[in-house]
Amino acid sequence: MALFPAFAGVTANKVDDTSKELDWLSNKSFQPDDAVFLHQRTLERTSKRQTEKESSLGKELSSEEEEEEEEGDVPPKKKKKKKEEKKRKKKKKKHKKRSGRSSDSSGSDSDTVYPSDLKKEQEKDRSQAAPLSSRFFWLDDLQSPTEQPFCLDRKPDPANWTYKSLYRADIARYRRKGSSSLGLDRHTQEVSWEESEPNKKNKGGDKKRAADRYFSSANRQLLRSEPTVPTLPRIPDCTDVTVPTSFLSLGDEQGKVQTSSVNPLRVYDASTALWLQGKGLQDQTDVQDQQAGQSTAPLAGRTEEFNRRLREQPADTQLWIEFIRYQDEQCAASFGGEGEQQGDVAEHRKSSYRAILEKKLSIVERAVAANPCCIALHLERLRICQELWEPSVLAKEWKKLVFLHPNSAPLWREYLLFTQSYFSTFTVSKVNAAYGKCLSTLSAVRDGSMVSHPALPGTEEDMLDIFNQQCHFLRQCGHSEKAVSLFQALIDFTFYKPDSVRDLPTKQQVEFFEPFWDSGEARVGEAGARGWKAWMLQQERGGWLQPNDDDEEEEEEEEVKDRSQPRWTIWLDVESSREAAHWLPWRPNKTKGQSEEDCDDPDRQVLFDDIGPSLICLSSPDLKLRLLLRFLSFLGLPVDSVLSPQFSLPCLFPGKDPQRPLTCHNLCHPGVNSVGHMTTLQGTRKRAGLGKQGEGFVTSVFSMVHPLLPAHQQAVLSLSWMQYEKLKVMRCLHGGNKKRLRSQGKSSKRVAKRLLKDADNRWSLRLWHEYGHLEWLLGNVDDARKVFSTAAGMGGAKGLSSPALCELCLLWAQLEVEDGGKERGGGGQTETTTSPAVCVLTRLAEGTSSSSSHSLSPVSILKARKAYDHALTASLHALGQELHNSQANRKGTFSQPLVCLRLRGLVGCYALFQYLTVGVQAADTVYSQARERMEGLSAARLACECEALAVQHAALLRYHTSTSVFPLATLRQTLTSALSVWGGSAPLWSIYIQVENHYHSAGRARRFFHSVIRGSSSVVPRLFAIVAEQQRKQLVDAAQRSGCGDAALPILPENGLSNRIRGLFENTIATEMGAHCPLLWRMYMHFLVSEGNVDKARGIFYKALQNIPWAKGLYMDAVRLFPEHLQEFVDLMTEKELRLRLPLEELDILLED
Repeated sequence: MALFPAFAGVTANKVDDTSKELDWLSNKSFQPDDAVFLHQRTLERTSKRQTEKESSLGKELSSEEEEEEEEGDVPPKKKKKKKEEKKRKKKKKKHKKRSGRSSDSSGSDSDTVYPSDLKKEQEKDRSQAAPLSSRFFWLDDLQSPTEQPFCLDRKPDPANWTYKSLYRADIARYRRKGSSSLGLDRHTQEVSWEESEPNKKNKGGDKKRAADRYFSSANRQLLRSEPTVPTLPRIPDCTDVTVPTSFLSLGDEQGKVQTSSVNPLRVYDASTALWLQGKGLQDQTDVQDQQAGQSTAPLAGRTEEFNRRLREQPADTQLWIEFIRYQDEQCAASFGGEGEQQGDVAEHRKSSYRAILEKKLSIVERAVAANPCCIALHLERLRICQELWEPSVLAKEWKKLVFLHPNSAPLWREYLLFTQSYFSTFTVSKVNAAYGKCLSTLSAVRDGSMVSHPALPGTEEDMLDIFNQQCHFLRQCGHSEKAVSLFQALIDFTFYKPDSVRDLPTKQQVEFFEPFWDSGEARVGEAGARGWKAWMLQQERGGWLQPNDDDEEEEEEEEVKDRSQPRWTIWLDVESSREAAHWLPWRPNKTKGQSEEDCDDPDRQVLFDDIGPSLICLSSPDLKLRLLLRFLSFLGLPVDSVLSPQFSLPCLFPGKDPQRPLTCHNLCHPGVNSVGHMTTLQGTRKRAGLGKQGEGFVTSVFSMVHPLLPAHQQAVLSLSWMQYEKLKVMRCLHGGNKKRLRSQGKSSKRVAKRLLKDADNRWSLRLWHEYGHLEWLLGNVDDARKVFSTAAGMGGAKGLSSPALCELCLLWAQLEVEDGGKERGGGGQTETTTSPAVCVLTRLAEGTSSSSSHSLSPVSILKARKAYDHALTASLHALGQELHNSQANRKGTFSQPLVCLRLRGLVGCYALFQYLTVGVQAADTVYSQARERMEGLSAARLACECEALAVQHAALLRYHTSTSVFPLATLRQTLTSALSVWGGSAPLWSIYIQVENHYHSAGRARRFFHSVIRGSSSVVPRLFAIVAEQQRKQLVDAAQRSGCGDAALPILPENGLSNRIRGLFENTIATEMGAHCPLLWRMYMHFLVSEGNVDKARGIFYKALQNIPWAKGLYMDAVRLFPEHLQEFVDLMTEKELRLRLPLEELDILLED
């Protein structure tokens, strides 16, 4: 019988032609008689089973009739119960029969079924002589070989009728090549099969799978995996070959085709050879699975490495934290590529994020169990649980942790940040009480009152930082009065402490201080203030009479000036004006018979209970000076960045100053805005400085505290005052009001001369330095040169060994260079020997009286260059020796950064001298070598000096590129190398942005920003990246509007800058520091409103409240941007106890009058 019965006739007609007979189409082992016999036997067996079923059903029916007759005499209720029982029994019997059948059917696939069934089958089949065996045997178990070693399975499988197909495991797998059968004539005998529909899970089958894009899961996992390190072929050793090979083999061993029986000539490729052997290529899914396995292999290897190291070193807390951080990377690799093509992307990300949080929690709990005293692990645990636990449980855990470790200042900082940034439990009074609890506890630890926990090193410094943080928190909440009172109380508590209470614990000293605070005596900054010590001595003698204060009464101006404006505008104006006028605490004037009840606004009064717990004791003179500088910075005065580093808003938005390209970065910006003036992102300030009342307050503070300090600290305070006067002049210059500039210049010069008349300040070169710069800014160039010449004559003998003299001459030379550039109009150069700047720098190197009006000889210039070289080498060597000797004492004094470590003046003078006499390359070499030497010393105290040198270097190169032809690559390389080290330097970032924004190609700047942001946790580079994109967008929008009319603007293509800026904002607020930065959230809101997304900006406002609920400026911006929700925002401020100076009810009364 033919294997294909439909074509049996074809072979029968062509028997004669044996050469063409298709023998391979016939199956000789198959006999037709056997098929007929098997068919008859199956029919007989099925008929027997049917008759047996009919007989069994008849018996069951007869038995049921008999039982019904017996139950005739039984009551009906019992009959029903019996019938129900019978039905249950029937169901059980039927279930047993079905299970038996299913077991029979399942037994067809296995060797052993039920032994009883096998015995019955054997007894029935023994009488019949079957041609084929009906039992399964192993071929090795047969004692005598049979003629037909086959077994016939006669048990039918009901699943074949149920599912209309055979079981998938019983069907041989094959891959059909083409849609027709083999051996047929393609034209006359073609049979085709329709391909089955592709599985929905495969997303379109192999075609779509083969066309994976770069964003597909497989490709992204391949990108995330660590690339395999390419290795060169190994050169065999000398023992393997006689002559060593001097080349690398370039043959492709993997691409060679192997010789086989189907491919003896190696003319077929690998796929064709496999097809000839009846094999198929590897499935595409297997290839993808293999690639995914290869991509996850490095991650699994790193996990195993972490586990092994943690088993060996369970006390390594840093390793535990790295393992916890590593889970985010592993999560991104595991979950990042899956599910993003589906619709439920958000749900998938949420579930995976929840899973990784649970995994982190389990790891950190193991770490805490192994290291119960490690605070960093406890903090990590609470950060993870912040999104898993309820607020009440989380607050309880924080309090428990602080109770167990009351001497840890970093832990207190984290706890305070948690309390003031958790919106659901935030109120100003709660957070202020938490600050008081923190400082009082640390004071008890420092005094030794808390015996259970010893004081850690640096506790006093940490306490001062936390105190300063509390004052700024109160100011941002609008409670300026409480913040100023805190500073007043601590200065009185520190500098005017009576000798009789100095040895007492802090708590008892505070108890003695309370009567002085409540006595109504004048405090620091107020007229007639004498201090706590003088008041206590006079109280022992019987007290003194209150003097008559002839204070001028405050002129009450009309607060509502224009009633035609909208309600929200009037509220903003009145609220801002009241905050600017009432930032000092209100005190009753007893000479006028005033009492506490006479105050219109009770919040302007500050009680001792609000400030008493926060008072601390400072024993170090350096910390006392730092307290004063923090207070001056709080009031808006500029201070030295080394003593009180701050980041200011003017640094973020630097204005272009083409007239002062070299000296614009030497101007000191205030650490914060002047007290009483909130930072505004729109509009300008109405006035410069603190006003008449504020200026009198600052003058009183200076005059009261100045005599209590040593000489070098007095110079620091005087310098800050002089810089404050210069800052007010700069603000008037930018304002453009000449009349105000003239009046401000006169008052500032008066203050500067009064400071220089002081005997202690007369020889201070730093003060002469600031006074000369002030005269130059006012346009008095000749007077400024006289001031500089006088100052240089006072310190001329010291020469290059005086850092202050070097900085003074550097400023003088830079101002001369800028003035010469303006006179030349940016072109041409003067002779080297007649240049005023070269003359100043040469006289400095010679150690003679400087003057900018005399010509020089070439010999003096050569001598000056050699003197500069020797002085710089000697200074760097001495600096290295000093740092080596002072390694034991890591906490340096303030005199070291100001005097001993200040090399910026010497290096700057040498570089500028080389630039003016040799060229820009020589100046670049000086800066590069000095920075390299100073960075090699790797001292933390030199970081500020290195950053200052980098700023000078970049400013000089930028000035040169603006005045002459010079490749920009040098300037860009200088900026990128410096910013890679000091990513938080605002002046460097401002120069970098100004340089890169001149070019439309933003790819280089974006890549550099990304590289710096990825390795830094600071928010400064992220803010500058946002500012750079915003400036670029403004430039593009201006170009589009100028190139075509407004009517054609809507059809211009979207350039994608808006989405990029929004992405930068989102990435920044996702970081820990960015989430608690009020400036960032406010910038984000303003940007969205400028783009027209008002609803989304309002959503960002509510999201910001979850992170910075204390920032009053955020609420004020929300009123300005969403004025229709004024009532809602005011209610929020009242609920959270923020300072509200104008309630809406009072506003309605003012509008009615």
